[in-house]
Amino acid sequence: MKIMRFFYASMASLMLCSCATKHFQLSGVERTRVIVDERFDQNPDEAAVKFLEPFKRINDSIMGPIVGEVAHNMHATTPESDLSNLLADILVWAAKDYGEKPVLGIYNMGGIRADLTKGKVSYGDVLDVAPFENRICFITLTGERVLELFHQIAKRNGEGVSHGVELVITKDGKLVSSKLHGQEIDPKAEYRVATINYLIEGNDGMPALKEGTNVVAPNDKSNNTRFLIINYFKDHQARGVVVDSKVEGRIKVQ
Repeated sequence: MKIMRFFYASMASLMLCSCATKHFQLSGVERTRVIVDERFDQNPDEAAVKFLEPFKRINDSIMGPIVGEVAHNMHATTPESDLSNLLADILVWAAKDYGEKPVLGIYNMGGIRADLTKGKVSYGDVLDVAPFENRICFITLTGERVLELFHQIAKRNGEGVSHGVELVITKDGKLVSSKLHGQEIDPKAEYRVATINYLIEGNDGMPALKEGTNVVAPNDKSNNTRFLIINYFKDHQARGVVVDSKVEGRIKVQ
């Protein structure tokens, strides 16, 4: 209790001081950079290594298991990339487990936080790529809203879109043309879309997704995108297939 009283008294004093007239003046700013890399591994601190060992074992047991393999290095960048294509396709692939048949998958570039390196992929690698608690969801958009969405994607210079999307955009973010599975978008038709809950809230500059109807948004943790990605890799691993994805002209800049 004495400690808590001291804490509250200190906070009160700090607040009072922050309101008082200050007579301090900044005279300069200095900084330095410390690069932490493999050089520090050459002479490890034995005491630190021993202290960290039990935590390392736990971390490795969780992050270390291999879930699959990728054919080449994958990176996410606009307007289109192998990794953003892969993640959008995985949303469409996962839809079968929900009794859904979306014609379009949308995965935001901002949600892709790491690359995949050629070779074996661990759970930790997937967690680096998809660290957020985003979950798969499904919505229905009218063709008019789909066109709005494509205009918004063009303005953002591209996002993760699934196979079958054909967008032509300009360098200054304008939509020139759009097709879905070889067909022009019918403004009056309805299109089922697989995406993530973060985006149907209207985030990341794609408010058209907020206009979706017939929303299916399961809340269970197993619907997190990282687990869907892991399931996709494990499925391929079980069949002896290396995961591959390429840039194929889904979004072209003219």
